[in-house]
Amino acid sequence: MYLKSFEIKNFRKFFESNIIEFVDSKSYNQNKRDEKLNIAPITTLIVGKNNCGKTTVITALEKLINKSNIGFNSNDFNYSYLKNIIEHLESDNETIVFLPRLEFVITIGIEDSNEDIITNLIPFMKIGDIEKTEVKIKIKVELENEEIFLSNFRNIEQTENKTLKFNEFLNLLDQSTYKINYYNAAGDIVKNFKISDLIELRSIKANNIKSEYSLSKAFSKIINYRYKLLLEDDNNLEETIKKFNLEFTNVISEKHTNDINQSLGEIESSDKLKVLLSADLTFEKMMSNLIKYNYVEKNTNIPENQFGLGYTNLMMIIADLIDYMEKYPDSSFNSKVNLISIEEPETFMHPHMQELFITNINNAVQQLFKSKNKNVNSQLIISTHSSHILNSKIHSGNTFNNINYITSVDSRSRIVKLHDDIIIPQTSSDNEKSRNDNLKFLKKHIKYKVSELFFSDAVIFVEGVTEETLLKYYIEKNNKLNKNYISIFNIDGAHGLVYHNLINLLLIPTLIITDLDIKRSDQEKASFQQITDLTNRTTTNKTIEKYNGDCKELTNIKNNFENNNMYITYQGGMIEGYYATSFEEAFILKNYENRLFNNVLNELKPNIYSSLVSNDNDTSEIKKNSFKLQKKLSNSKSDFANLMLYALITKENLKSPDLPDYIQNGLNWLETKLEREQPIWD
Repeated sequence: MYLKSFEIKNFRKFFESNIIEFVDSKSYNQNKRDEKLNIAPITTLIVGKNNCGKTTVITALEKLINKSNIGFNSNDFNYSYLKNIIEHLESDNETIVFLPRLEFVITIGIEDSNEDIITNLIPFMKIGDIEKTEVKIKIKVELENEEIFLSNFRNIEQTENKTLKFNEFLNLLDQSTYKINYYNAAGDIVKNFKISDLIELRSIKANNIKSEYSLSKAFSKIINYRYKLLLEDDNNLEETIKKFNLEFTNVISEKHTNDINQSLGEIESSDKLKVLLSADLTFEKMMSNLIKYNYVEKNTNIPENQFGLGYTNLMMIIADLIDYMEKYPDSSFNSKVNLISIEEPETFMHPHMQELFITNINNAVQQLFKSKNKNVNSQLIISTHSSHILNSKIHSGNTFNNINYITSVDSRSRIVKLHDDIIIPQTSSDNEKSRNDNLKFLKKHIKYKVSELFFSDAVIFVEGVTEETLLKYYIEKNNKLNKNYISIFNIDGAHGLVYHNLINLLLIPTLIITDLDIKRSDQEKASFQQITDLTNRTTTNKTIEKYNGDCKELTNIKNNFENNNMYITYQGGMIEGYYATSFEEAFILKNYENRLFNNVLNELKPNIYSSLVSNDNDTSEIKKNSFKLQKKLSNSKSDFANLMLYALITKENLKSPDLPDYIQNGLNWLETKLEREQPIWD
């Protein structure tokens, strides 16, 4: 058996139903004796930015499995959901009364009904379900007494101030008691069942370093457990401890107790004031300070408190895994689903260690399998906001599968399940090799270029070094955009198309700045002919062709395309009477009169500049020769970008050049997308 999926509704930041999918443990069982065991394909990864809801998923499982006795309170409910509940209760609709409740669905996969012990699942199965490969368990956290809750709500219903009413409603939820009900597929409540009878969860928390001696304590716990097992089979150690206590108590009595009592007898009668000193060694006390941890570096022992925090955190995780493995039953049985969650393991780790994290854990688990003859079928779950661990997962497993990306839309968490077949779908026109090449490119390109894509507030794709360099400056100067984490990636349009399905999946606002790429004849290129009309013109840009209805024609083309969370912009409109075909040409046409721009152009291309600009500083010829200038700059774009950036930073007394309108419009769209959302209550 294994945890196949976990559905969350109304819990904390999750409002609408969201489903986390988990990789099964079958591979774990098949590979547990394999020297080439690879943890990556059998690890479920939960990724996302800070405060998006990664920890909430594990918290929900913990509350249901390990902490059901602690109970739930108002903070466990989604506030948008609670607002809807209040509005409904205040309405005149008495037909159906909706009351606050949390809903979860746990789907258990059955790998082999002959090997898995499914006794605990029987109440959730119907006759004939024995051959099914999954069983669903619906869990609802509901009010213990609905009538009392409704009566108390009527007392606060007349409060006019919305904020005050909401706070009173939260207090009412905190004062209420709840029950956890389990439902089968028929909707019947299953009695005398707890989810902890079916699932065990071991959580390894982030930042588990409590002191500079945490490792000694962690490994002491493991050694302690091992010796306790020995005590169960052998009483020699226990007898030795008793004998020591007796002998040492006699020594204390002879050397100290009698002398102390004689001294006290001079003060008060021995009947009233007397001490008894004795040895009180126990197994637990003996073991608590038994282990001293040192690490070895080039054959030199280094004290634990000089161990780097990153390595200490890694060792703490491995110590927890060893402890888990030690306590895992020796017998071969699958009567429970076993989960191990590791929360944000990247804490204190430098990027390279994060990149190797899954490999390091893989090696540790592989060695544990070697040393322990146990049938461990645990599922590993890692939550992270590290692009390096994400890379490690993708490339070690060679797939996007089993990655759950959590984002926030309208202040609500949303789970996006990544999968190779969704990111690069198989179409009738694709051949398998082409599709595999696209997947391979995407995985590698993400690793080398754009892994932070998954953790950005917004993304901008550009096609050249000039845009990439200058946009960073203009965004930093934008008081709205500079408050967000915006990633800029340089990739040409044809290859950029490979990203579009992934971008749509992630729901991240994405501005795609591409080039009109007007097709010219050889004669037009040779004569540097300017373009003044798009009639009967075509584009060579694959992105524009795709979003222009798979049409290359530019006649009457729109100035931009908007597709869900993507905004594709290009030089669609005229600039000073001409159509630009690249960013550089658009920048030239927009700023041909700008002094700072002219200074940079003169410094970079003095001969061309002097041939175009007369002594009276008439720069109109620059406008008329924008395409020629663009071609002359084609081999020195990096120099142009860096000189322009240097001038922008150092010549603040001069007016900065303006971005072309098509880019400024794209940034305005991005501003709108990134505007802070209104609070739930006005």
